[in-house]
Amino acid sequence: MKYIATFYSHFGAIRFKREAPEGVTNIELRPVPRDLSSSCGTSASFDAGESFTFTEDPTDEIEQIVAVTEGGYKTIYESPNK
Repeated sequence: MKYIATFYSHFGAIRFKREAPEGVTNIELRPVPRDLSSSCGTSASFDAGESFTFTEDPTDEIEQIVAVTEGGYKTIYESPNK
């Protein structure tokens, strides 16, 4: 399944790519899709299983993670700082 993560800073996106959570593959850094507002203009598109969960961001850099669905996006994680 395809997911997109948005970040508070470009550094956060690079760090996510280097220190990817377990089960995350095929990470590509790219511009944030227009439908997903973000403080930083860089997002990470990645693959993970349908059971992928994300409950805590130890870096405080991730703004949100969404699953890409046929109808748009489904929020998987949203920072409490948002």
